[in-house]
Amino acid sequence: MNKIQELLEKRAQAWDATKKFLDTRRGTDGLVSAEDAATYEKMEKDVVALGKEIERLTRQAAIDAELSKPTSDPITGKPGSARTEQKTGRASGEYKEDFGRALRGKPMLHNVMSEGVDADGGFLVPEEFERQIVTGLEEFNIIRSIAKTITTSAERKIPIAATHSTAQWTAENASYTESNPTFAQKQIDAFKLTDLIKVSTELLQDSMFDLESYIAQEFARAFGVAEEEAFCVGTGTGQPSGIFTANGGEVGVTAGSPTAITVDNIIDLIYSLKSPYRRNAIFLMKDVTISGLRKLKDANGAYLWQPSVQAGQPDRLLGYPIYTSPYVPAAAAGALPIAFGDFSNYWIADRMGRTVQRLNELYAGNGQVGFIATERVDGKVILNEGIKLLQMGA
Repeated sequence: MNKIQELLEKRAQAWDATKKFLDTRRGTDGLVSAEDAATYEKMEKDVVALGKEIERLTRQAAIDAELSKPTSDPITGKPGSARTEQKTGRASGEYKEDFGRALRGKPMLHNVMSEGVDADGGFLVPEEFERQIVTGLEEFNIIRSIAKTITTSAERKIPIAATHSTAQWTAENASYTESNPTFAQKQIDAFKLTDLIKVSTELLQDSMFDLESYIAQEFARAFGVAEEEAFCVGTGTGQPSGIFTANGGEVGVTAGSPTAITVDNIIDLIYSLKSPYRRNAIFLMKDVTISGLRKLKDANGAYLWQPSVQAGQPDRLLGYPIYTSPYVPAAAAGALPIAFGDFSNYWIADRMGRTVQRLNELYAGNGQVGFIATERVDGKVILNEGIKLLQMGA
């Protein structure tokens, strides 16, 4: 963590130097020479590179913390003085042991895996294994860390107040004016996401190779990438509905240019969002979009973008946190490159139970065994007014 803090401070200093360089090289017309522009871009790339290294080290620290957790609870009382709670089902040690043996093609010792057999021939993963996957998803999927996540066992219909009642000033003895609030529904479904990996039989036979952790991390990476892309730009057909689509957030501001974003555009976007949502609002955009915003100043001459100097805290834009995803659209004619809002209005629904299925015969000729992981998930903006989008000009 000390290394991360050191890099945060180094990045802040580099950014201050970059700003000063740009300010001192600007002419009376506000422009810089080609040579100075090249120097500025090199300095800005150094700032971006430091940011990427901070992100990598932060993810690494999170994974190290997860892997360093104790695998069992210490004995705090006298042996035999208190009986520990016996875990059952997928939480039991027997289930976990049999699951690990099943992955390696070994016979099961406790015969408890039948509790988790699904209709497609896979095994429901043990609870601890499933937590590993979820942790990995959060590491590789920024949307999961800012959205609202629920677990469902079936389709879920969410009632939404489409219109509200209106109070009226009423004279004494006058008749009351009726209000007719209306309601709508949004349905959270579950779309199937799968991944297939192959592992050599030599690795399966090597007891020193942590197969369970490898498979958990590999599936987490693949699922996280596919999920985040769908949560950003998914069509809603066979996959979740994306935030940056016609069925996602509401367009709050339309830029006058097809490629350039101005300070006024950002300010207008912020205030297009109702004030209750602004309390927990954040920005979501692509790295290349932030690169363009780094040069913008407000009316007081202060740069809009403010690098974080505290570990675990995001950078800020006009005081609001900024998160990035590579799957957010870039600034182009008609595109939606920036979202601003309270992302708890984007719901992610996990259908209970991820499964892993072992394929013994399909790749036997290559000395490999296949594993298929399956999950069912949906994502949707529930209250469109809670997330505003900036749209580029045509």
